[in-house]
Amino acid sequence: MTITYPLTLPTNPGVQAIRWRPMAVVAVAVSPFTKQRQTQRNQGQVWQADITLPPIRSREVVGQWIAFLLSLNGAEGFFKMGDPDNFGPQGVATGSPVVSGANQIGGSLVTSGWTASTAGILKAGDRIGLTSGSVMRLHKVLKDVDSDGSGNATLDIWPRVISSPSDGSPIELASPTSLFWLPDGIPEHDIDRLGHMTVTLNCMEHLT
Repeated sequence: MTITYPLTLPTNPGVQAIRWRPMAVVAVAVSPFTKQRQTQRNQGQVWQADITLPPIRSREVVGQWIAFLLSLNGAEGFFKMGDPDNFGPQGVATGSPVVSGANQIGGSLVTSGWTASTAGILKAGDRIGLTSGSVMRLHKVLKDVDSDGSGNATLDIWPRVISSPSDGSPIELASPTSLFWLPDGIPEHDIDRLGHMTVTLNCMEHLT
């Protein structure tokens, strides 16, 4: 059977630790004379992460992980992953929220379908997922958000939207995900004489 992407990150064992390294493409020029700073904000904003797994002691699970890594074929493939530390929204997050309006790109998103007139419908740091075509992308809310009397709310989010979701497309709150790839290729993995494996994955968000 042909391998198709995205793959699904194995769930056993769970992630032991994750170091998020969000990257924003910003050009900076500092005057050598006055040390005044000028910046040029560019469009690039992307999630990067170093994922550390606990020692894997099951031969079967070791085999599953090695097969997963080899199936990615280095930098060719990509896989789906959410935030392992996501325990759901901190905000009230009630209603049936959707994207309100087509052709939205940038760092803010107009939404509707929330419970009307609700303070703290989302909180800074809450995660949402937006779908464009067949691809969902993970975003974080940057400011506390209240819904208005019609259930509308405008969200300031990171990373910025680069591929507009369709008008009326649902906003994922429970388990938002992004697609990731391995910029360093197939990672080295250590296996001791008992067959126990340790591995750390350096991954970057896969954007098209």
